[in-house]
Amino acid sequence: MQRKKLRFGKGFRIALGNDRSQAAEMVIEPGGKEGDPRNRHRGADQWLYVVSGSGSALVNGKRHALGAGSLLLIEHGDQHEIKNTDAKEPLRTLNFYVPPAYTEDGEELSRGRR
Repeated sequence: MQRKKLRFGKGFRIALGNDRSQAAEMVIEPGGKEGDPRNRHRGADQWLYVVSGSGSALVNGKRHALGAGSLLLIEHGDQHEIKNTDAKEPLRTLNFYVPPAYTEDGEELSRGRR
C-alpha cells in the first residue's frame, strides 16, 4: 500500500504510482494553461478531476467547461489543453494515468514504457 497527503503546490507533481497507474497533482495559476491543442498521451488514458477553481479543457478541438467536481476522461491519443479561466484563483486538479504517463520527475514516458 502507498499513501500520501496531497498538498497541491504550484505546477505538476507525481503523487503516487506503480507499474499499472499513477496519480498526479496539477495546479494551474490564473490565466495559465497546461499542454497545447496538440498535446496528447500516446499510451495512457488521463482521468482529470477538478478539486477547486474553474477553467476549460480543449479536447480534440472541442471546448468543455471545468469547475469543482468536474471529471473528464481524456483517452490515450486525445489532443488536449487545460486552461485556468479564473482571474484570481488557481485551478487544482487530481489526475490519474492508466498506465503511467510520466517518470517520478514529471518527464513524459514514451508510448508503451513504464
